[in-house]
Amino acid sequence: MMTQPIKFGTDGWRGVIASDFTFERVALVAPIAAQVIYQTYGESTGSRTVIVGYDRRFLAEEFARCAAVAIQTAGFDVKLSETFAPTPAFSLIAYQQQALGAIVLTASHNPGKYLGLKVKGAFGGSVGPEITQQIEALLTEPPTFETTPGTLEHFNPWPSYCETLRSKVDIGGIQEALNQGKVTVFADVMHGAATGGLTQLLGDKVHEINTNRDPYFGGGAPEPLPRYIPELFEELQAFQAADGGLAIGFVFDGDSDRIAAVDQNGNFLSSQILIPVLIEHLSTRRGFTGEIVKTVSGSDLIPRIAKLFNLSLYETPIGYKYIADRMLTTEVLVGGEESGGVGYGTHIPERDALLSALYVLEAMVQSGEDPTQTYQRLQQQTGFDSAYDRIDLPLASMDVRSRLVEQLDTQPLQEIAGQAVVDCLAVDGYKYRLADGRWLLIRFSGTEPVLRLYCEALTLDQVQETLNWAKNWANQF
Repeated sequence: MMTQPIKFGTDGWRGVIASDFTFERVALVAPIAAQVIYQTYGESTGSRTVIVGYDRRFLAEEFARCAAVAIQTAGFDVKLSETFAPTPAFSLIAYQQQALGAIVLTASHNPGKYLGLKVKGAFGGSVGPEITQQIEALLTEPPTFETTPGTLEHFNPWPSYCETLRSKVDIGGIQEALNQGKVTVFADVMHGAATGGLTQLLGDKVHEINTNRDPYFGGGAPEPLPRYIPELFEELQAFQAADGGLAIGFVFDGDSDRIAAVDQNGNFLSSQILIPVLIEHLSTRRGFTGEIVKTVSGSDLIPRIAKLFNLSLYETPIGYKYIADRMLTTEVLVGGEESGGVGYGTHIPERDALLSALYVLEAMVQSGEDPTQTYQRLQQQTGFDSAYDRIDLPLASMDVRSRLVEQLDTQPLQEIAGQAVVDCLAVDGYKYRLADGRWLLIRFSGTEPVLRLYCEALTLDQVQETLNWAKNWANQF
């Protein structure tokens, strides 16, 4: 297999372990990343400290140790986590301790053969393209580093992270509801970094599944999608809530920055459903204000929800770093993407799945509704019904990817699934709005030879018809 060049995608550099992602390459990238964030944030923080953390992937702690030693050798002080933890925990600690930033060894939601490296800034979120481009530019001619090594110490990220999250919600009210059986919580941690998180936050009433470390992730991927969570569906279907009681199952991706859920009737709740529920809760019951930020793949319901609650709306390309950039300059209530990343102006400019779960639970406790009921009520209030789905289509090679891009650029689609194309937005990928109001987004993964297809339409049948059309079209190349 040919080694792929080191390139940063929408959130970090990822590669196949032992092929693209090696100890030698991590030892090259990590100190360069530290140098770039020092040049960017050193003056404002007065720091030379870099936080290094990791998830539960194969060899993740060994790669983190490799990165930490390389950064220390380059003259920086390093705080290396003594255990796995959610990526947002390391972003938070970098911000709280006024460090230069964090280097996190994780491949997020990718399959088990991948590992990756995320770079977080001193502000507590993902660095922008201008930072990662500087890192990439220095890889061919690495800079000369300090000859005097820095210090290296270990720390436990969980206590301060959990304390911060508890302070964001009515933790007592949620725990009381759990203890009284008014709400029952399941959590599929997908063998990942969220393991133990809700239990530490809420106590032993939380039913966590897939808590064992499994580098193969059950043969799938630690991504909060229906096909990867059969056990959670089974748990919810078998559970019988007490009269008037509510139940919910949360799903956290490999590094716990993405979330989805399953309601007590077995309905899958993507962030396309959770984000409107969160907007209503935070703006009405909590009285928070600010802008709503969505990506181009976000539901058409979100602008209507923003209007319903007199909130302004801003749209970005896909990638949470674009939302984070907006959060640094503007008061934001909720910033979210369809893939499960949701962040809040009450927190750091970073998506945080455990905080999202706490806010959803708080909404359930205070409203007495499960998220599906709230979502359906919001649909009625806005007069907007829709269905949504997304599929990831593996491509045979990056050459196929190139041919598809060329086709879309030189021969724009005029008709999709029998519907005329009325508009194409090319901010990130190709988003086609069709004559009957449905939309299809065709977008290429930044880290894998994968085509991502997204669709929202009036009915699920129309969604599947559109996605099948797109899949058949792509398979011609």
